[in-house]
Amino acid sequence: MCMEAFLQGQDLWELVSGVDEIPADTPENAKSRRKWKIKCGKALFALRTSISKEFIDHVHDVSSPKEVWDTLERLFSKQNTARLQFLENELAMLKQEGMSISEYFLCVKNICAEISELDPKEKINDARLRRFLIRGLTL
Repeated sequence: MCMEAFLQGQDLWELVSGVDEIPADTPENAKSRRKWKIKCGKALFALRTSISKEFIDHVHDVSSPKEVWDTLERLFSKQNTARLQFLENELAMLKQEGMSISEYFLCVKNICAEISELDPKEKINDARLRRFLIRGLTL
């Protein structure tokens, strides 16, 4: 989300998203192609310098910003699925036990917020949050 906003601010997002494609290789488009290639280099630089070392090998040989973005999207989508499953299991098993009510509430709320962030289509609404809270309370 932050990277997308940064790329939009730098006028590079259309290139990364694939909307802005390289102009045809004609003498009339020489200047446009040069500008596109410069923007492409800037986008690649922004993407590659923001990637942690553990993921850089996945995009090392990729030559277009769109390919880098798509590759990272696939990688993080797989990771998000695993993280989402982990959080849902943690939430289902969570009990107040040694926590105060406020600590327990904060813990449930944070897990729900992370789940909602990882899967915006399946955000956890307030009613569902309350059900999780009640289920894990120690009486």
